[in-house]
Amino acid sequence: MCYRLKREGHSVRLYIEDKDQKQNLEGIIEKTDNWEKELDWVGKKGLIIFDSIGYGKIQDELREKGYSVVGGNKKSDQIEHDRQYGQKILSICGIKPVSSINFGNVKEAIKFLKKNKGRWVVKQNGHVHKGFNYIGQMEDASDAIEVLKNYSRNDKKECYNIDLQRRVYGVEIGVARYFNGNDWVGPVEINMEHKNLCNEDLGPKTDEMGTLMWYDGNEKNKLFQETLARLKPYLQSINFKGDFDIDFIINEDKIYPLEVTARFGWPAVQLQSEIHNSPWGEFLKAMADGKPYDLKYKKGFGIVFLAATPPFPYSSKLRKYSPEGQKIFFKSNFTEKDLEHIHLEEVSVKKGKNKKKEYFISSKSGYVFTITGMGKTVEEARGKAYGLISKIVVPKMFYRTDIGLKFIREDQKKLKKWGWI
Repeated sequence: MCYRLKREGHSVRLYIEDKDQKQNLEGIIEKTDNWEKELDWVGKKGLIIFDSIGYGKIQDELREKGYSVVGGNKKSDQIEHDRQYGQKILSICGIKPVSSINFGNVKEAIKFLKKNKGRWVVKQNGHVHKGFNYIGQMEDASDAIEVLKNYSRNDKKECYNIDLQRRVYGVEIGVARYFNGNDWVGPVEINMEHKNLCNEDLGPKTDEMGTLMWYDGNEKNKLFQETLARLKPYLQSINFKGDFDIDFIINEDKIYPLEVTARFGWPAVQLQSEIHNSPWGEFLKAMADGKPYDLKYKKGFGIVFLAATPPFPYSSKLRKYSPEGQKIFFKSNFTEKDLEHIHLEEVSVKKGKNKKKEYFISSKSGYVFTITGMGKTVEEARGKAYGLISKIVVPKMFYRTDIGLKFIREDQKKLKKWGWI
């Protein structure tokens, strides 16, 4: 987003708090080591963007001082960080959540599972690595118990806050929309995430391997009205300003909310850059200032997928084998226009031979970049996105090749038959 704002002609300064990420985007965006010292620079007419949770109190204080701030607040942080609180809010707003129980340690959780057989989903509260999550498959809960034992043996500090959620079946889908403190801004966003590492939802969970997304300009659609629309009075009461998303499991006649994302999502925001025609600067500034905005966007479907290298999705202590410093190669058929659909994550730029730009991986995790594509159909969007990756070489690169395929083959028919889309 920083890069997009810079391309729109804005002066942008980026602060990265995470010490393992500070070296990213060198040579691409102007950065600062102290964002508070930049408050006079940005001023009351500028815009401050927070891209994650945990900063809500600071955001509220900045707004009280008259700054334009977008991205969430203290109350919305609590909704996402504390699953039980989030479920309470959803219930108050008329959306019944899936049965979920929180435990202070692994022993309590295992004891509960032994008494309450069934397929359970293992999660954690807070903004933690999604690799911790596990979806149970055994009717006696033995696989979930074994996973918890393994977590406890390896790192007891990670296991102080266990969340167990009864597994439900159907089509997983997200409904999101931007809110300006007073009202919804822009169309309804419908998204389908692909969280598992491998094709066909195999392998461990990740933060996200790819997403299918489309916008619906008709806010009277059933999916929105039965879900996110019900939260409007609450979002007004907390003066929420940002992107608000709820992930659901949907079947023929029931909706099961799973979790809330009360912030910019990634790679959702990268895909939104592909879908939006309106400039980010105007849109975000209007939202931060509580003003209406007519967001222009492309009709059709968009997909985004992550291109990664080892050790993703896990951190590695074998630093000598990390991809940090490794060059990214572009084939001769890669054009400057293609770069508009590449969203650089843990990448930096330096001048190489003949003063040409050289792109290189600048972090150790292997989360390199995302690629987006847009089309009138999912097939067309897939063709555009996956056509680009063939023009890029990153040693040991991997990615999912099936983003959007399940929707084409079965989910679209189900959702239409059930009357949700």
